[in-house]
Amino acid sequence: MSSQPNRNHTFNAHISLFLVNSLYAAGHIIAKGVMPNYLTPTTFIFFRIVGATILFWTIKSFLPKEKIEKKDYKRFFICALFGITINQLFFFHGLNLSSSINSGIIMTTNPILVVVLGYFIIKEKITGLKLFGVALGAIGAILLTVSGNTAKGESFLGDLFLLINSISYAIYLLIAKPLMQKYSPITVMTYVFTIGSIYMLLYPPTYIDTFSTDFSSIPSEIWLKIMYIIIGVTFFTYLLTIYALKYLSPSVSSSYIYFQPMLVIVFAYVFYYLNVSEDYRNTITIPKIGYMLLIFLGVWITSYATKRNKKSLKA
Repeated sequence: MSSQPNRNHTFNAHISLFLVNSLYAAGHIIAKGVMPNYLTPTTFIFFRIVGATILFWTIKSFLPKEKIEKKDYKRFFICALFGITINQLFFFHGLNLSSSINSGIIMTTNPILVVVLGYFIIKEKITGLKLFGVALGAIGAILLTVSGNTAKGESFLGDLFLLINSISYAIYLLIAKPLMQKYSPITVMTYVFTIGSIYMLLYPPTYIDTFSTDFSSIPSEIWLKIMYIIIGVTFFTYLLTIYALKYLSPSVSSSYIYFQPMLVIVFAYVFYYLNVSEDYRNTITIPKIGYMLLIFLGVWITSYATKRNKKSLKA
C-alpha cells in the first residue's frame, strides 16, 4: 500500500522537473530583448530574487509555521550563496560576455559535476550505468546545441563565468537535498531567497545599476516579459526543483537540464504559430530528432541507474 504514494511522488517529481525546463526554455524566447536593452544583468537578477522572495513569503504566510533548527541556518546560507547569488550573477554576466552556443554546451557540464561532486559531498555512489546515461544526454544536448545555434561572439572570461555558474548550481543541488528531508519546499525556498536578497543588497553594483536604469523607457510588453521571468523562470522553477529534490537524487534532477536545448526549439516552433516569435519551422530536422531521442534515453538511463542503486542498497 505504501509503494503507490511513493510512486506517485516520484512521477510528480519527474513532471515537475520537465515543467522547470519547459519554463526555462520558453523564457529563452519570451525574455529576448530585456537584457541588456532595458536592464543590466545585475538589475535583472536583483528584480528576480527580490520579486521571488516576496512571492515565497506571501505563500508561506498562509501555511503552517515551520521552526528552523539553528544548526541548519549555515546550510541555508550556503544554499543561498551558491544556488542564488553566485549562480545568477555568473550565469547572466557570463551569457552577456559569451555566445549562446557556448552557454548551451557548458550547461551540459552540470549533471556531470553533480555526479562527481555528489560522490564527495553526499556520498552518492557513481555507477557505470549512471555515467553512461549522463554522457549520453550530454552528447545529445551538445549536438543539438551546436546544430541549432549560429550565434557569434564569445570570450574566455564569459565561458569561465558560465563554468563557475555550473559548478555553483551543482553544489547547491547537493547541499539543498538534506534540507528537503526536514522542511517543506516553500520553507526552504523562502529562507534561501531571503538570504539571497541580502547577499544582493550587499553587492555594490546592485545599487549602481538599478539607480542608473531608466524605468520610464521600459514598454509594457517588456514589463510583462520581466514578470514572466520573476514568476515563471524564478519562483516556479526553484520551487518545483526543490520539490523534486525531495523524491529524486541530485544527479537525476540535474540531468533534466539536457531537455532545455530541445524544448527551446519546440517552443520556438510553437510560438511562431502563436505569432509571438519569428519563423523557426526549418529548425526541426531528422538529425535533431535523433539528438532529442539521445537526450530522452540519457535521462531515462540516469534515472533508472539511480533507482536500481537505491534498491540494491536496501537489499
